[in-house]
Amino acid sequence: ALVGIKNMDHLPAAVFIIDPRKERIAVAEARRLGIHTVAVVDTNCDPTEIDYPVPGNDDAIRAVRLLTSRIADAILEGRGSLDKEEAAVEAAEPAPLEGEVAAAAESGA
Repeated sequence: ALVGIKNMDHLPAAVFIIDPRKERIAVAEARRLGIHTVAVVDTNCDPTEIDYPVPGNDDAIRAVRLLTSRIADAILEGRGSLDKEEAAVEAAEPAPLEGEVAAAAESGA
């Protein structure tokens, strides 16, 4: 599940903004902090301020719902893939042999 900023313990890698013209403070803060911006960019916005512009109508509620649901689904799918990759890496790491564990314990390592 996606969580809000209240429960974050570090800065996000990216932010998703619907109307960068209206939310120019959020865009400026993200740029200042080095956070990537993904934003729905309408014809009345400057796309050069956005790292990853998504062309779309930020005024139509149906378009906003569609775009936000697709972005959220993509984030969750990406997280699922990352979790699977991390689990595969952990499973591929060889477990220490019994002798190695005992030797490490004796040597204080």
